[in-house]
Amino acid sequence: MTELRISALGGLALVAALAAALAASAQTGSPERGHDLVLHNCGMCHAVGRSDVSAYPSAPALRDLSKRYPVENLAEALAEGIMTGHPQMPEFSFSAGQVADVIAYLQSIQTQQPAAAEPPGRPLHGAAS
Repeated sequence: MTELRISALGGLALVAALAAALAASAQTGSPERGHDLVLHNCGMCHAVGRSDVSAYPSAPALRDLSKRYPVENLAEALAEGIMTGHPQMPEFSFSAGQVADVIAYLQSIQTQQPAAAEPPGRPLHGAAS
């Protein structure tokens, strides 16, 4: 009976470890899927690659976002819907998996080390846009 109990506990531990590994890999995100999402949702205005130019001068290149704040701080805004101070930018939101993908892609293209953490609520395009 004791061996059965030990075996069951070992099995539960294995299942828990596998679940944790799957959850961690789901949060990692895919830069490739993130690129597709960013291109489709942001590419009409923003430069979304490593060297392209934004269609609108007031739309910052996404590769330079880390100059303003840590890219991973965008996760909540991406999930809940980004709202900006100007009407031209559409409001959109992503699923948790899509957020992980977008963040992974954005982190892969940044031209500068992450900025220091900023207080929540800082607009994406700044006050001048």
